[in-house]
Amino acid sequence: MLLSSIWLCLALWIQQPGGWLLSRSLIGIWIVFALSVSALYIKPKKLSRRKDLLIYSLVFIASLGWYFNISAQQNRDWNPDVARILSYEKHGNLVTLHNIRDFTWYSEDQFDQHWDTRHYNLEHISGVNIITSYWMGPHIAHTLVSFDFTDQKPLVFSIEIRKEKSESFSAIGGFFRQFELSLIAADEKDIIYTRSNIRGEQVYFFPITMSKAEMQALFLEYLKQSDELRAHARWYNTLTSNCTTLVFDMVQAVSPQRLPIDYRLFASGYLPNYLYDLDAISHQWSMKQWYQYSHVNPKTQHFNQLPHPDSATYSRIIRSGLPVAQH
Repeated sequence: MLLSSIWLCLALWIQQPGGWLLSRSLIGIWIVFALSVSALYIKPKKLSRRKDLLIYSLVFIASLGWYFNISAQQNRDWNPDVARILSYEKHGNLVTLHNIRDFTWYSEDQFDQHWDTRHYNLEHISGVNIITSYWMGPHIAHTLVSFDFTDQKPLVFSIEIRKEKSESFSAIGGFFRQFELSLIAADEKDIIYTRSNIRGEQVYFFPITMSKAEMQALFLEYLKQSDELRAHARWYNTLTSNCTTLVFDMVQAVSPQRLPIDYRLFASGYLPNYLYDLDAISHQWSMKQWYQYSHVNPKTQHFNQLPHPDSATYSRIIRSGLPVAQH
């Protein structure tokens, strides 16, 4: 009763059904109800334990009916950086992607907006990289996946919350259907630079060992995710449906061998260590050395002072000193 009541009160606090006043009133009513039922175990019993449990369970199940019928939406007043939905056209190995984000960032609130249409040939995919961005200590990181091409600039996919203009990120809110899910395809100078140079997050770049067939299949899995999100909005969940668990699901779908479930998929800051143990990251260095050499921030701290701080230069700098993964 205690745990379920805490969960429901948090859900009401985050969702605010009927507005601020009504949601707080409902929280108060629930607390009184839960205490009145639990008090039957302290005072002389008026009802049997079985009837107490039945009453509480029926009311709680009704509240779950409300919660699980809250539907994700596509038509909110979104932040500009997540306002558009990725779409594509595919003809054989040729893919045209629309709404690729290529913003120029000056601060978190100041940026020039630009959305690209780019053309890719799946046969020209030459590498896959995992980027981890640490924003709240060593245990939790945001995970991005970058694809290299022989004839085109790299492309990054990032699974993120789709914030409204009035919202800011909340890990607690992510447990209670506060945010929809968004799939962003972006230029590296946009989505990695934002984290390393604008937000001051600690960012690491790891080339991944994958066969060409697996790289192509993973790229197509991202396109499949974009189809699903465009057709049906989904909720972000801090634990079960986030930037790391969804990437794991996609890699699992294309991998010829089943990947082991591991706590590091949830403590996402240790994802590189998990990949290292699976030989997906080269063993020519120890993980301590990898974290030293793959650290993006020291490489890009003076990026804007370069003569040509363009996208190609940024992508070259963040790869400097790193080995090319074997495929």
